[in-house]
Amino acid sequence: MIGYLTGKIISSKPTQILLDVNGVGYSVNISINTFEKISEKESVSLFIFTNVKEDSITLFGFYTQSEKDMFELLISVSGIGPKVSMGILSGIVVDDLKEAISNGNISRLIAIPGIGRKTAERIVLELRNKVDSVKADGEVKVSSAKEEAVAALSTLGYQRQISEKVIRDLLSENPNYTLEELIRKALAGLNK
Repeated sequence: MIGYLTGKIISSKPTQILLDVNGVGYSVNISINTFEKISEKESVSLFIFTNVKEDSITLFGFYTQSEKDMFELLISVSGIGPKVSMGILSGIVVDDLKEAISNGNISRLIAIPGIGRKTAERIVLELRNKVDSVKADGEVKVSSAKEEAVAALSTLGYQRQISEKVIRDLLSENPNYTLEELIRKALAGLNK
């Protein structure tokens, strides 16, 4: 099984890259969150999950070990396969997903495209006691101000996923922004 690849990016799109590893091209499915982290790079190292079926071998790549661990937890839930898991990881960062599952925040999970109420409930039921095994990403984690800023932008009509990315980017620049500063800077960025 392939567990890790390092190579040159030949081509990339938000859900897939072609990775040249010593002259061999590997087609690797990735989440949008991983794509955002590698989009400016020429070469990259990815943690790989190899999915083997009788008619295909599919590679799923992750920029962080915690994203791969969360992927493996998600596919352990009945009714959730690799494609749905990648969709979930494209719609929310790992730390926020852990928090939503731990707190039983069904409405946050339903906000992810392709996830209905029954699937969200099943995820919470089956993973609530397991998500603590996934280590933190090391990304900036500010729960209340971040959530309030995203909620405020959503109320103003901006898509939740776009709002989360803008707020996450702002917090990576400066984790000490106040709620008011976050909202003001996010609106300035969104209204360019």
